[in-house]
Order: sequence, then C-alpha cells, then structure tokens
Amino acid sequence: MGSINAVTGNVEYRTDAEELVQRRQDANRFNYETFVKDKENGRVPKQNLGMEDFLTLLTKQLAYQDPLAPMEDKEFIAQMAQFSSLKQMDAMTQGITRLGTDFSRIADLLSGSEAASALGRSVELIDGETTVQGVVRAVTRGVNPQIMVNGTYYSWAQVTKVFEE
Repeated sequence: MGSINAVTGNVEYRTDAEELVQRRQDANRFNYETFVKDKENGRVPKQNLGMEDFLTLLTKQLAYQDPLAPMEDKEFIAQMAQFSSLKQMDAMTQGITRLGTDFSRIADLLSGSEAASALGRSVELIDGETTVQGVVRAVTRGVNPQIMVNGTYYSWAQVTKVFEE
C-alpha cells in the first residue's frame, strides 16, 4: 500500500516481508534456470544485449512499475532514444558487413581480371627467395587466380611486375 512521505511529499510504496521473500525466490529460480541449468545443457548466456533484449526489459519495466510512482516521461523518452540508437547502429553494422563482403567480391573479380590480362605477357614474380621471369601461358579463374609461367603455376599474388610485349 502506498503512503506519503512527510518530508518529501512523494508517494512511497512498501513491500511486505512475504512478498519480498516471494520475489527473491522468483529471482533465484530465474537465475538458476538461466545460468546454472543452461550451462549444464551446454548453453552459454550471451554477453551482449540486442534490440529484442532491450524491448523485453522495457516491457517488463513498464509492466512491473510501481503504479503509485510510474516511470517519468523523461526516463521513458531517454530509453526509447537509446533503443532507436541501438536499432540504427545495428542496421549500420549490418550495412558495413555487407559492404565489406561486396568489396571483397569486387577485389576478387579485379584480381582475376588482372591475371587474365597478363596472358601472353612477360612477368616477374617472387617464389620464396627466388625471382622468376617468364611469359604467362595460362591463367586460372577463381578467388585466388593462378598463372602458368615456365610450366609451373604460381599465385597471382606473387607477381611483382608485368611487362608490355
């Protein structure tokens, strides 16, 4: 039941001992099921919270708030702003990841194209401690294109110079 604090004038909500014991038992049961039981089954709790976790926490906070002292508008707006920022950062992270993948594909295509353009030209490449020179007679396609010089295949990444014929 709520009562008014004579000093501050705020409504205070107090929990009786029985309800407090019940809440502690509920929390202990939740912690056991979440952390101990899950680890025994091979599940590990996640270390970072996502948007779904944030929404769950926010709805629980709203559902279990003190009815005589509800959450202030400023707090609610601040939490919604945090949620919005989290959502935008997540979208930006996904975009950057896709962009990185696209750049990687473009680099692979350029590398293969560059190797193919060396067909019939003289090249110089490094094979360990040895410098090899010769004419490119064949080119393979793929992520790591290879060129045939002097009857041996080398990775395109080993080429240091391409000469005009």
